[in-house]
Amino acid sequence: MSRLKSGDLVAVVSGAEKGKRGKVLKVDRRQGRITVQGVNMVYKHLRKSQKHPQGGRIQLEAALAISNVLLVDPKSGKPTRVRMQVDGDGKKVRVSVKSGEPV
Repeated sequence: MSRLKSGDLVAVVSGAEKGKRGKVLKVDRRQGRITVQGVNMVYKHLRKSQKHPQGGRIQLEAALAISNVLLVDPKSGKPTRVRMQVDGDGKKVRVSVKSGEPV
């Protein structure tokens, strides 16, 4: 189960894109993949169509393995793991492991 959601700020911790940060665009829990804005850019070749009369190629983000990214701690700005905790009202809350701050 992934504890990351769309809109979270994450840092890439392994692979060719190591060190880059970006906002989560899409999470595919079933395949264990995540798409991060501005990270793992690939070219997609387009055939001629009414929308793209010239054809050509566009650059877009490809998915990464969820295990290659960590959430950025809101307090320190460093990558951290996330754990689930139950607060006083009985609600589940995502909490940063490093600082203990709710995410």
